Amino acid sequence: MHVGWATTFKPPPDRPRPSFEQLRDHIEGRLSLDPRFRQKLARVPLGLNAPVWIDDEGFEVGRHVVGANSSTLTEVIDDCMSSQLERGRPLWQFCVADRLDDGRIGVVGKAHHCMVDGIAAVQLAALLLDPTPDPQSFDTGDWRPDPTPGGLGRLARGVLDQAVGDAGLLRLPLRAARSPVKALRVANQGLRMARATADLLRPARPVELLNAPISPLRHLARAQRPLDDLKLIKESFGTTVNDVILAVSASGMRRLFQEQGQQPLPLKTMVPVNVRKPSENGQDGNRISFMFVDLPCDEPDPVRRLQSVHVQTSDRKGHGGPQGMERALNAVGYLPQPVRDAVSHVFASPLVFNLTVSNIPGPAEPMYMLGCELEEAYPVVPIPDGHALSIGVTTIRDRACFGLYADRELLDADLLAGTIDEAVDELVHLS
Repeated sequence: MHVGWATTFKPPPDRPRPSFEQLRDHIEGRLSLDPRFRQKLARVPLGLNAPVWIDDEGFEVGRHVVGANSSTLTEVIDDCMSSQLERGRPLWQFCVADRLDDGRIGVVGKAHHCMVDGIAAVQLAALLLDPTPDPQSFDTGDWRPDPTPGGLGRLARGVLDQAVGDAGLLRLPLRAARSPVKALRVANQGLRMARATADLLRPARPVELLNAPISPLRHLARAQRPLDDLKLIKESFGTTVNDVILAVSASGMRRLFQEQGQQPLPLKTMVPVNVRKPSENGQDGNRISFMFVDLPCDEPDPVRRLQSVHVQTSDRKGHGGPQGMERALNAVGYLPQPVRDAVSHVFASPLVFNLTVSNIPGPAEPMYMLGCELEEAYPVVPIPDGHALSIGVTTIRDRACFGLYADRELLDADLLAGTIDEAVDELVHLS
């Protein structure tokens, strides 16, 4: 369940390229900007509530910023993403290749999904970047960890959090009863939540190509397109860039089915949606919801595939689907922890969805790390067990970077990257 990204940087033309040690020190100097970098999880006794974040008293940056053992970006990514994060330490790591075989610098970052979602992962990466070649300086101060709370303290905190949540749930009907406007609002929210829950529980049909027990071995296939290509398609057919990404993903999967000698099938696809308010866009953690779209992989016409996706996404957004799903997921938080655990496993099951496709906006302006200009940023969208593939797109400056993250023992993601590239060409030609 890693969320991550793979980036390449062009060394500065007018100064020495930074060494691994300088890059590590640069990263360490930015850790004070977000306390989560130095925190780890501690379980609540008896499992009465979710684990809590505590400071890691033994924190060492050298455990989290490590040198790569390869000089090719593909191998750096695959090695980094194929190993689990240590659960007893802060749940993030940067793998740094200070000299790739093409002369560039590669940095691969990963964090567990319980720490960040895709949007927040990009924001964490942005903590390391500057808008000019000259890095900003920050007052790092002398970090000192807060004392680790004992078991009784964590137990009391977990019980209190659960009680506060339960009390908030019980107060909802009382607040609604006092005001007809609030009652109407609660009813409307309840209708949205019911529609979203029904869509969530609409069963998916597991497919052999995508839905099977997965190994630890990962591979990130990559493709890159000018952002103007996606915008041209969007404007020609009256859709959105996100619709285009979903449609070319459907086209790529259709051709992958055919390459494997299988009949193309519709795929119930989970599409993450950022529900942060503008004032919350700098915050880490998880603030995403979902909507479910049936990728029409069985449709032979590329324009009708795009139109089908557009109709579905417009309908979900028009009925407040992402907001209803957010409330449904929040409601799960009121359940006892063992029930929450069971529900989360059901949500991640291939009986609920076949595939994840995520569009993650990146920086639109040039960015630098120690004077090295950011050139590429490929997303890593996590895959739970039973899902061999996820598709992510990060837009940076004038390009769209596709990251096809897969179990490399089950799926040829490089073939899929090629079919998606062809699908974009096809729609550009028809635009």
